[in-house]
Amino acid sequence: MRIAMIGQKGIPATYGGIERHVEEIGARLAERGHDVTVFSRWHYTKHSGLHRGMRIKRLPTLNTKHLDTISHCMLSVLDTWIHKYDIVHFHALGPSLFSGLPRIRRAKTVVTIHGLDWQRGKWGPFACWFLRHCERPSVQFPDRTIVVSKALQKHFREEFGAETFEIPNGTNPPVHRPPNKIRKFGLDRHRYVLFVGRLVPEKGCHILLEAFRKVDTDARLVMAGGSSFSDGYIDTLHRLRDGDERIHMLGYVYGDMLDELWSNAYLVVQPSFLEGFSISLVEAMSHGKCVLASDIPENLEVVEDCAATFKTQDAADLQDKLQMLLDDPIEVDRIARRCRSLAQERFSWPRIVEATEAVYLDALGVKPLSAESSESPSQAPDLP
Repeated sequence: MRIAMIGQKGIPATYGGIERHVEEIGARLAERGHDVTVFSRWHYTKHSGLHRGMRIKRLPTLNTKHLDTISHCMLSVLDTWIHKYDIVHFHALGPSLFSGLPRIRRAKTVVTIHGLDWQRGKWGPFACWFLRHCERPSVQFPDRTIVVSKALQKHFREEFGAETFEIPNGTNPPVHRPPNKIRKFGLDRHRYVLFVGRLVPEKGCHILLEAFRKVDTDARLVMAGGSSFSDGYIDTLHRLRDGDERIHMLGYVYGDMLDELWSNAYLVVQPSFLEGFSISLVEAMSHGKCVLASDIPENLEVVEDCAATFKTQDAADLQDKLQMLLDDPIEVDRIARRCRSLAQERFSWPRIVEATEAVYLDALGVKPLSAESSESPSQAPDLP
């Protein structure tokens, strides 16, 4: 199949869960013999040509908060009219609005919904209204719609009576690295609590800072992440930090340094109150880390009963759970082993790519899904 990916900022992925998702499934689709093109934005990556078997097409955008995605999607769709694709795969609610256009040129279209973007704190009233009204097109315009969680699947069924395919995110086998680059932050001498993600309000970073500053410990808090049109919020986080030398805000971290942070963390905290399906949470589990997560349905769906949880947006409860885990390394080790086991069992990229490929083939009418899935299109195929 000739496959185009639209909606992501680009690859190679640096920051962004959607970008990581597209890179991992795109590379494996290419390994399986498909011709994969990923549309990238000029400001996100300078890489062009081939990457992990995928062809990168860099196109310009109007690089503003509200016009970046829509301008890039328009140019990318125009390219699909010029160059023939079998599957055009859109990612996220906003880009889904364009998912009917490639069908004019007889391409089949697929949309993956990674979360309800209109709920994100960075958007103003008009943008929220616009994104919310992209929900119906995301299940009406494309040939098939994929969601990354059962919570999203339930939402679209109840709101629109639409059946979708539930295919989660995945994770790679972890690379364990001893502390080297992180020593400059003093992290080889101190145990630390780790947060990895964009510094935006819905990730609950302010709740984490409020809770951690009241914990009685000499451990560090490391926050690896940066702005996503959220500079004002980051200024608020620096004020909340209030000079606490235990807290390190590193900005976006990639590559070997990120592997070192995952490998050597004492525990990982996910304080978000809005998620689609958190790749950071899955990566923490795959590294065999004790996870402490907010009890939103999307997080509970990922961790099942293996992780520690706290009441969403409750800084006092988060403080109590942090203190308990920092004081009890035996319990931390027990939770970590359970998290690793679950990640190995459920979140395999090869399995996820096979399920995605089966949705493509079903849209093309080339190969039917399993009998069970054909009767109930809400489920991805039962794969070995």
